Amino acid sequence: MDFLTKLKAKWAEGKFVCVGLDIGDFKFDKSIIDQTSDLVCCYKPQSAFYEAEGLEGLEGLEKTIKYIKEKYPEVPIILDAKRGDVASTNKAYVKAIFDTLGVDGVTVSPYLGRESLQPFLDRADKGVIILVRTSNPGAAEFQDLKVGDKPLYQVVAEHVKSWNKNNNVGVVVGATYPKQLKKVREIIGDMPILVPGIGAQGGNLKATLENGLDSKKQGLIINSSRDIIFAANPREAVLKLHETIREKIS
Repeated sequence: MDFLTKLKAKWAEGKFVCVGLDIGDFKFDKSIIDQTSDLVCCYKPQSAFYEAEGLEGLEGLEKTIKYIKEKYPEVPIILDAKRGDVASTNKAYVKAIFDTLGVDGVTVSPYLGRESLQPFLDRADKGVIILVRTSNPGAAEFQDLKVGDKPLYQVVAEHVKSWNKNNNVGVVVGATYPKQLKKVREIIGDMPILVPGIGAQGGNLKATLENGLDSKKQGLIINSSRDIIFAANPREAVLKLHETIREKIS
């Protein structure tokens, strides 16, 4: 199945929680995955934490991805890599991420424009999750700069919508900025939104749902990393978030 088909199947089951894997250790990841696989809409390994451990970490990333694909193939995997370079380099990233590692989706930067991202966009079976309004405190430095009468993040959202020729594009908007999340949803329609920032970064779940759900009361990939992976009982942490989301949507 392609990325969006997998994701929609999870949404249809009422699953919106994405667990961010931010440790870089396969044994740790395996424990988290086995405890939570029936409750999540996807997993999001953050490549930097694996890369930081050198070859051992990269082997751990490969093992984590392979384990999910073999034991829980219905759960999509988004590699949080935030790649973005000239098109020739992006071709190599595409090969590394989609073909060698075999993940279902990846986060990318739009800064170099559509032409640079075309190698990603051409992979109709894979998810291309584009940064639009990020969750970090300094996001406004560039993303809120006015381009004509609009902030830059809105212009990016408009462009990203037009790039979605293969119906494989989503966006990243932080839960820490609910007003901006609402505006992006208005612009992009029912495209997927990956929402980091719930929990440790201070994002409000109620505001995220009110402003981010699509016309079908779906469309969100609600990421939580530290609040789950460092919890005394990761399964309980995911279950609590999962049930809270379902209560607020119903």
